[in-house]
Amino acid sequence: MGEGMAIQMREEERGGVLLVTPLGRLDSNTSEDFGDKLFARLDGGVRRLAIDMSGLDYVSSAGLRAFLLTAKKLQDMGGRMALGGMNPSVKQVFTLAGLLSIFTVEPDAAGAVARLTDEPRP
Repeated sequence: MGEGMAIQMREEERGGVLLVTPLGRLDSNTSEDFGDKLFARLDGGVRRLAIDMSGLDYVSSAGLRAFLLTAKKLQDMGGRMALGGMNPSVKQVFTLAGLLSIFTVEPDAAGAVARLTDEPRP
């Protein structure tokens, strides 16, 4: 574990989807904790992960890496992830990094959850 700080995060179960709402800044201080928490949920059996981005003010390249690593791990496990509720500045970070097309992005958290619950189950 690095020198990082813990990120505040709310979690709730919605129809077989884990909805996670990180709060504040996702940067080099908090992204490791964020990634660790998400990986722990995946290791615990979560296969459908929706992330409500509306509580995030800022995402750095370290934060983007946490999203990418989580998406890759989920994909390897046959799971799915969707993001919702990005504010314009966070969306711009994903766009500039060329990542917007990689992720399933919905206007809000409810849309992200719906996208995952509508998928046919394996």
